[in-house]
Amino acid sequence: MFKKLQNSWELVKASVEVLKVDKELVLFPIMSGIGVLLVTASFIVPSLAAGFIDTARAEGGPGIAHYLVLFLFYVCQYMVIVFFNTALVGAALVRLRGGDPTFGDGFRIALSHLTNIIGYALIAATVGLLLRWLAERGMLGKVVASVLGFGWSLAVFLAVPILVTEGVSPFEAIKQSTRLLKKTWGEQIVGNFGLGIVFGVVYFLIILSGIIIIPLIASTGAVQMIFWAGGTLVILLILVTLVQSTLQGIYVAAVYHYAAEGKVGGFFREELITQAFRQK
Repeated sequence: MFKKLQNSWELVKASVEVLKVDKELVLFPIMSGIGVLLVTASFIVPSLAAGFIDTARAEGGPGIAHYLVLFLFYVCQYMVIVFFNTALVGAALVRLRGGDPTFGDGFRIALSHLTNIIGYALIAATVGLLLRWLAERGMLGKVVASVLGFGWSLAVFLAVPILVTEGVSPFEAIKQSTRLLKKTWGEQIVGNFGLGIVFGVVYFLIILSGIIIIPLIASTGAVQMIFWAGGTLVILLILVTLVQSTLQGIYVAAVYHYAAEGKVGGFFREELITQAFRQK
């Protein structure tokens, strides 16, 4: 356990070194988050205004129209997420290969693969909808959906950098992602959750601080300070989420760079990347 935590910390530090050099990479998760919020609002507000959700409830459950709208929502969401993730991974790959990427470089990389991004979003939306449908079938459906969802996340782990670098179709990118992952490290991922472990501790500490500090402030009767403390904690959580998303994109780029070219770009120790996975 201690070794895994140590590797997780080393992984975070290596990713941070890349982020220090290219701080503008964090703009991609920011824009992705804004885009996701806009897409969500563009679907929820009209649905509420039209009474679409109430109608579905009155009819005893979701119908074909409900799943059609949900599919369109997933497609739009994935298009935004994959577009900016492609931009982030593309820019990170430029850095790992010795270049000096800008925000514009990442944006141009994503635009140059827009057709494949749309295709990938359609595939991901279809999978997401099927998993959602399974999860609504009861406890067994939830279990099956969780297992399949985990398997899907493994299969597409390297799909985005493959799309960026090789310009293949979304189906081929997923196929190559699965083959490359199995060929290089086996099927059982360990270190992929390193960032999650480290940032999970950070989230816990922030939330714990809020649980301790806010009641103490409330006991003094300083209402304004409660809002300030609460706002500060929310901002911290958002900032940590943005940093985590950026570092995750950098790590995915580094894993692909190592898997495809046998290099780690000078920021990651080779053994750190290889220890991220283990054979069965």
